[in-house]
Amino acid sequence: MKQPIFLKPFFQEKIWGGQRLKIKFGYSIPSSKTGECWAISAHAHGPATILNGQYKGQTLDELWHDHREVFGNVTGEVFPLLTKILDAREELSVQVHPDDVYAMKHEHELGKTECWYVIAADKDSEMIYGHHARTKAELAEMIEAGQWDKLLRRIPVKPGDFLYVPSGTIHAIGKGVMVLETQQSSDTTYRVYDFDRVDKKTGEKRKLHIKQSIDVTNVPHNDPKLDITTHKQGDATITNYIATDFFSVYKWELPLGKASFKRREAPYTLVSVLDGQGKIEVAGESYTLAKGQHFILPFDVKEWTIEGSLSIIASEPGAKA
Repeated sequence: MKQPIFLKPFFQEKIWGGQRLKIKFGYSIPSSKTGECWAISAHAHGPATILNGQYKGQTLDELWHDHREVFGNVTGEVFPLLTKILDAREELSVQVHPDDVYAMKHEHELGKTECWYVIAADKDSEMIYGHHARTKAELAEMIEAGQWDKLLRRIPVKPGDFLYVPSGTIHAIGKGVMVLETQQSSDTTYRVYDFDRVDKKTGEKRKLHIKQSIDVTNVPHNDPKLDITTHKQGDATITNYIATDFFSVYKWELPLGKASFKRREAPYTLVSVLDGQGKIEVAGESYTLAKGQHFILPFDVKEWTIEGSLSIIASEPGAKA
């Protein structure tokens, strides 16, 4: 396939969701409590649908299983990455994700290491990112006693910030924040605390996972070291946010102009257009780009050119993906 694979997202309603996915990106969302856009997803809980080309109408997971050559014949039972946009009208639950070993043993799927690019944030927005416990015993004691203000670490965030959230990190996206999330393809979340909210659909508080949360939380919390770099490529500014065994994440910022790209070592590239409009040229063919589009550049696309005024987040699978 020498063309981009454009995708129709799958949307998830959440108790904390809102309407900004419609307002900002023009998506047709299922309700006023839409929290998640699963933009590039082959996960069974919300697969994206292919919009163009010879595989139009198939889901991404079907393409992964039936036509692995599109992805360079890489191994792996599941498509390893998942790109989401999350709209937090209210604060998310305080949660933590397991690593691959724990998740495979207990949940029979991948663990969940993720990262966030902050698309929008209300004034004075915060994230819960890490904790203050010094030992597992202290962590358990503080959770049991409900000492949330003492336990949880809050940090301010603004649009354009980038946060890396390895498995084992206690976290919560704050009220009024919208992020693009790049993560392992997993839907395993352990809730530590949910602010005693009641789900109006069930009339009950959402389930917590205290034992599992204590099992998997990294103690003590240490902020991961990031080495964020930028360079010019044609008229574009390229920001390299992170390169891990699970994924690499970049920002392609094109105020107005043109830039050419060549594939790196990864067999395919995931692309999300966060703002602007323009076009991408692949193998002599031109494709229109606009805010809110998501696509994959498959294995046979070795080089491409983008043109216009565009803000893009791109990612690639890492060595363990």
